[in-house]
Order: sequence, then C-alpha cells, then structure tokens
Amino acid sequence: MSAPPRTAALVVNAKSRKGQAAFRDACRLLRDQGIVLASAEAVDDPRHLPDAVKAAVAGAPPMVIVGGGDGSISSSVDHVVGTDTVFAMLPLGTANSFARTLGIPLDIAGAVGVIARGRVRPIDLGVIDGDYFANCAAIGISPLIAETVPHGLKKWLGRPGYLAWAALQMTRFRPFRLTVDGETIDALEVRIANGRFHGGAELVDTRVDNGEIVVQAVVGTARAKLLWSWGLTLLGPDKARGTVREFRGRAFRIETDPPLPISIDGEVLCRTPVMARVAPRAIRMVVPA
Repeated sequence: MSAPPRTAALVVNAKSRKGQAAFRDACRLLRDQGIVLASAEAVDDPRHLPDAVKAAVAGAPPMVIVGGGDGSISSSVDHVVGTDTVFAMLPLGTANSFARTLGIPLDIAGAVGVIARGRVRPIDLGVIDGDYFANCAAIGISPLIAETVPHGLKKWLGRPGYLAWAALQMTRFRPFRLTVDGETIDALEVRIANGRFHGGAELVDTRVDNGEIVVQAVVGTARAKLLWSWGLTLLGPDKARGTVREFRGRAFRIETDPPLPISIDGEVLCRTPVMARVAPRAIRMVVPA
C-alpha cells in the first residue's frame, strides 16, 4: 500500500442528500490538508455525474475524488477501471453502504482525513453484464422501492423516510423463483454483493479484496420471513445465516421467474437474467490506513 496522491480532481453530486452543503466544505478541507485540486465541479443533475467523472479522469489526474451516495460511486468507478488514476470518495448519500464497507467516516472532515492520510490499495468491483458496480446489487423489494420512492424523500427525510417507504412497498411485494447456475430455490430477496453493507446495514460476510462475488438469497415464500431476516441482521450477518442461502465464487448466471428488475447500488439499471462476476483488483482506492 502507498500514500494517496497530493493532486486530485473533485466531482460532487450536488443533488445527493448532503451535496450542495458539502461541496464548498470539501474544497476547503481538502486544500487545508494539502490536497491540490486540479479541478473541482459540483454537478447539479445526477444524470450528468458519470460524464463529469469521465471527463475528469480523461485529464489523467493522479486521483479523482467523487462525492455522493452509493449510486454516484457505482456510476463513477467504470471510468477509473484500466487507468492509473486513484479513486477516493466522500460519502454524501443516505445509506453510504460502500463507505461503511471500507470503514470510511461518514462525516466530510473524517472522509477528507482518510483521503489525506489513508493508504492506496487495490480493491475488487462487481460486474453485471459488463457494468461495474462498487458495493451491492439487489433483486426483490429494493428495486421496487428504488423505482417508486418519491423524488426528494431520501434527501429531506434520510434513512427514516426511506425505511417508511420500504414498509409501505411490502404490501406490493411478491416472492419469486431464483435460479443460480442451474439451481432453483424460492426467494424473497437477493443481494449480489461485493461489499458487506446494503441499505446501511451489514448483511454479508465478505471483503472487497477476496476475489469473489457473493449471491445471497433470503429463502422462502412468506413475507414475514423477509422481515424476520431483516430483524436478525440488526444483530449481525451471522445471526441471519439460517434465513439465507449463499453462493460464493467468481461468476454466476442469475435468472428469476418472473424476470425482475435489478437495482445496482440503489439505481434500477437492468433486469434478469444476467451474468454477475467479480473483477479482482479492478481499481486502486484510498482507504483508512
């Protein structure tokens, strides 16, 4: 592992929950820590964030810092794969699951401290049908929530509002049949995990440097079983082990009956069937020392 670069491009999703207020603070704190900002951009429309990151990386900065939620991070990592640019993050979203996975502080000052004094190491990414993602994809109620959550709810009410909306969507949710590499089971929810956290809760026992992807299914047909599994995860992923089935490896073909949408770090981007795999040591990232 090596020390982080001292020059960076900064791109912040100004529509993330903390984005507008965080941009100026991030610029000031980074400069106070001796980080030279070759460029700094606040993106008002999240749809333009990937293009802004792509343009920043095209300038070959030693490091690119992306501020936003899990969706912002996942939509950005594609543009760092295969480059010499180090990736760093400021967690500005609702759940900040990838930051939790890596142990990055959730406050701006703490995250900037990691960028200034942390270490650079290679980490794995997940890949679904050629699309890289950072932390976790999901099938089941998570895409249903992501497709229907009212605009601005997460920004103004944060995790409590998001959880309340999730409870409401449970009334529309239906179990499904899941097939992983030819084996079929009844499922209530599926996580395709590179990281340990999903929705801000620790759900999967894994690491971002172990060269494997984890397909974790909450098994059964009764919605109460899903609620029970969620409750057990509050005590830790090992407590919910009896409610889930896990497949661990480098690549899996995943099918569902009926075909279902997949949310990738909170954004609905594809539908089953898909190929999911791990991309070992895909990018170099700044993590806590």
